[in-house]
Amino acid sequence: QVQLVESGGGLVQPGGSLRLSCAASTSIFSKYTMAWHRQAPGEQREFVATITSGGSTNYADSVKGRFTISRDNAENTVYLQMNSLEREDTAVYYCNAKLPASVRRYWGQGTQVTVSS
Repeated sequence: QVQLVESGGGLVQPGGSLRLSCAASTSIFSKYTMAWHRQAPGEQREFVATITSGGSTNYADSVKGRFTISRDNAENTVYLQMNSLEREDTAVYYCNAKLPASVRRYWGQGTQVTVSS
C-alpha cells in the first residue's frame, strides 16, 4: 500500500505559477512511475504529466512548455511546476504511482488549483 499526499494547490492569477508536491510513503519510491492527472468540474479526469523511474517525462499537449514534472527520490517526492497558468488549468490535481509490472495505480486525495483574476 502506498500513501500519496499532495500539497501546494491554491488560488493564482492567470499567468502565475504554482508548484505542486506529492509525498509518497514507500521505501521503493524510486521504482515507481509517477504521474499527475487533473479533473475539472463536470469533466473526466485527464492525464497531465508522467515521469518514469529513469527520469523520462511525457506531457499532455495542453501543458507542454508550461508544466514540468520532476522527482526527488531521496525525499520520496514528485513535483509539478506549473507556469503561465490559464483559467483552463483550474482543476483538482491528483498524484498517482504505479510500478511498471503492476496494474495497480495508487492515488492521492487531490489538491485544488484555481486560476482566476
